[in-house]
Amino acid sequence: MNAATANLINGIVLIAMGLWGYLSSATPSPTALIPVGFGVILLLLTSGVKKENKVIAHVAVVLTLLVLLMIGGMVLPKSIHIGGLRLVRTIAMLASGVLAMVMFVRSFIAAKKARQAAEG
Repeated sequence: MNAATANLINGIVLIAMGLWGYLSSATPSPTALIPVGFGVILLLLTSGVKKENKVIAHVAVVLTLLVLLMIGGMVLPKSIHIGGLRLVRTIAMLASGVLAMVMFVRSFIAAKKARQAAEG
């Protein structure tokens, strides 16, 4: 798996879990759509990540990190307390975000090694 594929998966998971949370709630809150917005942006960035555009890849990493911090810091504690499907959705979003971050870091390390090999 490469960074573009992981970014695509992360975007899809954010959209799906956010919509699921919003549509399945008896009292839907617009804040449940925040992951959907980030997921759409990440999907739009996927082609740039696939083309190894440094700026776009770094924007995707920053957005992914921001989502991870928000979900891990604000959503996860409430989801643990409530449990059920909300916790499942939260863990799915965290897992896809961590996967994307790992793949981004791996791709950045590989690109740096390739640059160093080409220089010397």
